[in-house]
This record gives sequence, C-alpha cells and structure tokens, in this order.
Amino acid sequence: MKRRYSIASESSVIVYFGTTIDPAISQEVQKAYHALKAKDQEGFYEIIPSYASLMVSYDVMRLSFDDVCEIIEKSIEGEKALILSESKIITIPVYYGREVGLDLELLAQEKNLSVEEIIVLHVNEIYTVYAIGFAPGFAYLGEIDARLATSRLASPRKVVPKGSVAIADRQSAVYPSQSPGGWKVLGRTPTAMFDATYEGLSLLHVGDRVRYESISKEEFLKLGGQL
Repeated sequence: MKRRYSIASESSVIVYFGTTIDPAISQEVQKAYHALKAKDQEGFYEIIPSYASLMVSYDVMRLSFDDVCEIIEKSIEGEKALILSESKIITIPVYYGREVGLDLELLAQEKNLSVEEIIVLHVNEIYTVYAIGFAPGFAYLGEIDARLATSRLASPRKVVPKGSVAIADRQSAVYPSQSPGGWKVLGRTPTAMFDATYEGLSLLHVGDRVRYESISKEEFLKLGGQL
C-alpha cells in the first residue's frame, strides 16, 4: 500500500494510507500508530490516527519534515508483521424513545421505513471506531447499514443533548457533551463517553468495536439517563 506524505502545518505531517473508509486501510493506520507509539520517538509530540491517515506533530527545532517522514516510514516498514490484538467490543445501551430520538420520525419518512425498522438496522451492526475528534470523546463509528445512510440536517441544532446517539452519511456517533450539531439523532445513552476515570479520558479509542443495545425508558432512567 503506497503512502503519501503531506505538510499539515509547520510542525505536523499527515500520512495518507488511502482515500476511503475501509477496514483494511484502517488496520494499516492502526499498525502504524502502534508502531510509532512503541518507538516513543524523541521530538514527536502527538500521533493522531484517523480513517485513512495519521498525523504526527513534532519539534521543528529538532526535526525537519524529511526527518519525520523518514522516521515514520522506517517505523512502519519495521513493523510490517505487527499483529493487532483482538479489538474489544463495547456495548452502548441506547433508549430509542421518540422524546429523545429527535429525528426518528424524519428518518423513517425519508427511508420509507418504520421507526422499529430503523432501530433494528441501527443495533444490528457492529461498528469500528475510526477516529476521535470534533469534541473530546466524540468517536466516529462506521459503517451503518447502507439503508440508513443519510445527510446531515439542513440547519444544525444549536443544542444537541449529551448522550445523543446520531447518524450522518454512513457514520454513527454519540455526543459526549451538550453541543451544537447537525447529525440526525436516533436516541440517547446514559453511558458517559468522556470521563476523567477513563484511559485517555475517552470511553472509546481508535480500533475499538461498538455494539448498540436497545433499552427501555425504565432501564435508561435506572442507569442514570436524563430526559
């Protein structure tokens, strides 16, 4: 797989492994990420994996763009045989009630499906965490069933409640905190996505796998969910 290196800023490099959301490309990104983390290179400040790329920020007083590219390439080549550990599957309980599923009816009309069919399609997939971004703990999960693929809202909401489970394009995500947002909201989880007790402060990390589980309103409230 041919990699492409690009300047992201005066102190960061992006390595592109491909241009699409693809599990095989994601695996290569993860292998490179783990290889570089294990190397613990002096002068590397941050290593951030995404869908099909990896960004490395570095000390410009110690390293040049060419130096960084060479270090990354050698690290990747030296770890070609790296076997990733089996990804854990994290179950996220979701209440799909209409009072929290703000766009369930809209999506059902758009897709000519019942609300119940929308929910079944959403919980039947096992998703991969491809990237963390937008907000701390905001994990981009893919891919949702093609029958649910949908555009973002034409007018983003000024406030999306914490814990809202949403979709856009062929991705799914959970809003870790109250924030503006344009994804279509299907339900809400009582599970915290961002917390000081979590490793790296985030419940989910790149490479994890996620399953949504439909729960009742009573279970949602019992688990600490708020309407």
